[in-house]
Amino acid sequence: MEATADEALIPHDDQFVVPPNGNVNEMLNVDHEDNMQGQMEEFLGPQADYNEEEEEKKYYRRKRLGIIKNVVAASIGAMIVYSVYMGLLQMQLILHYDTTYREVKYSNLGLQDIDQKMLMGINVTPIVGLLYTPLLIRFLGTKWMMFLASGIYALFVSTNYWERYYTLVPSAVAIGVAIVPLWASLGNYITRMAQQYYECVNYKEEHVQEQKKLPKGACHCYIIVFQSVFNIIFNLSFVFAEFPMAFVLNNVYLHDNPHILAQVKVCGAKVTGLIPGFNNTVLKKLPSSMLLIKVESVLMGFAFLSMIIFLGLCGAAYRPTEEIDLRSIGWGNIFQLPFKHLRDYRLRLLCPFFIYSGFETLFAISGFTLSYGVCTLGLNKLWLLIVVYGLSASVFSSLSLSLLRLPRWVCLISGAFVHGVLVVVLMAFSPEPNHLKYEGPLLVISVLWGLGTALNKTGVSTLLGMLYAEEKERLDFVYTIYHWWQAIAIFIVYLWYGLPMRAKLSILLVTLLLACCCYWVMERRLAKRVPFRLPRIPRPRHKVKGYRYLEEDNSDESDSERSEEDDGEDEREEDDYDVVQNLDGEERDQEGWYQGANSPRARRRGAEGRGQEDARVNESGGEI
Repeated sequence: MEATADEALIPHDDQFVVPPNGNVNEMLNVDHEDNMQGQMEEFLGPQADYNEEEEEKKYYRRKRLGIIKNVVAASIGAMIVYSVYMGLLQMQLILHYDTTYREVKYSNLGLQDIDQKMLMGINVTPIVGLLYTPLLIRFLGTKWMMFLASGIYALFVSTNYWERYYTLVPSAVAIGVAIVPLWASLGNYITRMAQQYYECVNYKEEHVQEQKKLPKGACHCYIIVFQSVFNIIFNLSFVFAEFPMAFVLNNVYLHDNPHILAQVKVCGAKVTGLIPGFNNTVLKKLPSSMLLIKVESVLMGFAFLSMIIFLGLCGAAYRPTEEIDLRSIGWGNIFQLPFKHLRDYRLRLLCPFFIYSGFETLFAISGFTLSYGVCTLGLNKLWLLIVVYGLSASVFSSLSLSLLRLPRWVCLISGAFVHGVLVVVLMAFSPEPNHLKYEGPLLVISVLWGLGTALNKTGVSTLLGMLYAEEKERLDFVYTIYHWWQAIAIFIVYLWYGLPMRAKLSILLVTLLLACCCYWVMERRLAKRVPFRLPRIPRPRHKVKGYRYLEEDNSDESDSERSEEDDGEDEREEDDYDVVQNLDGEERDQEGWYQGANSPRARRRGAEGRGQEDARVNESGGEI
């Protein structure tokens, strides 16, 4: 025990001795922690030089510049697509018309028969465009529809490397399928950009922040400006389309006028068909295959450029959630809604103008330029007439900006007046074949016809945008109906190929007068506040498969949790109820607005709503 006690009193050398205060005070640095916390607060806290309002202004300024970029890019893309398409088609038809070219290069292939079937595919196929265009636009989206359509035009260019029946005809049919979706998407896109620009300018407004329906007439000025910009740029496609004709075929390969027009006896109003007696050999020597391949390669490069512009420079027309809403109303409803929109008397009364819009453009680049221009001045002046027409249409499209100060009917009626006078003049104008002295009058007529085209095209597109500016979910249906009627007009022009010129001009004049009368009736009805009928667009039906869409009321609600009564009521309303949309909220409160409704159910609902409002007023004012 003593030894043990002695050992316990003797300390070992390797024994660890704890300091008096331990390691805690050495590792704990209170000042250092306070310094770090202060730095974090300074980093995460509001910056002294940060101005939230200024940054918000910069953000929306960038968005406005992006929208302007979208409009210009879509216009340039459409201009390039149609420049390539019309330029290649014109050169192709001229080469295939020449007998020597067909026999030497393709012998028994039958290019003329292929050309007829190709034109039939381009002109006939768009007739069924009303059936599938809204489905394609809703499924693919507006931007991707424009990109896909430009790809189909590029496919048509590529098939000319190997000219055969099984390449040219299917690609022509594909172009016929894409015409109505492309133009409906372009019209929808330009109008949507105007709506987005208004939202970026008025981003502080409550209805913009809550993504509510825009006030009536709020974005009309932007629609006018953007539609003018689009038509100014697009009409240049008629100019650039003549480059292959002017720089490749014109003076080197085409025969002189005395040879081409040797058998032509009459021109202008006396013509039946296009140019009776036109020589079948228009080429004095055949262009080499390598030259044609180079021209087609250049055109192919521009076709790919248009696809890149649509894909890379054009932004989305709708927000992702809006795209989901547009698709989720059901494919059956999307298919039916274009037909139901025809119940709207505004669209029905504008249909003659839609048809005339297709008539006058095709007549300008085919009937007038061939039966009057080429028949009188020769084939080597064809490019000059179309270039003058395109430049005139492009420059005078800026006149639609006058709608910022003038009534909306000025543009359409002015264009109709110009074309009406020209049609009457052309009925009496029969120039002599192969006389260059008529070059001045024909160029003046081309300029004036371009003026009428500019006012007509820009006026119709702007009018549709103004009528449906607040209905962004209806724009694709409205523009589909517009361009479908244009496609019907193009088909009619294709059918009247063999009619006398005075018969064609008479059809143009009658259609123009009918269009003006119908437009006057439409404006009168709108001035008298006659209610128009718009089909109810169903609520979006969001599925929980693949994604969960957050809604305002209940983010966890699925379709199976909705009551069957609500579904049945929605279906009944979809079948037999059209909403009266043309009156503002304050105007609907006025007594008797529902008396002019077009359906008994609308009148009954209006009366019930009025009765309920009176009851609320009596309850609130009962003590007075």
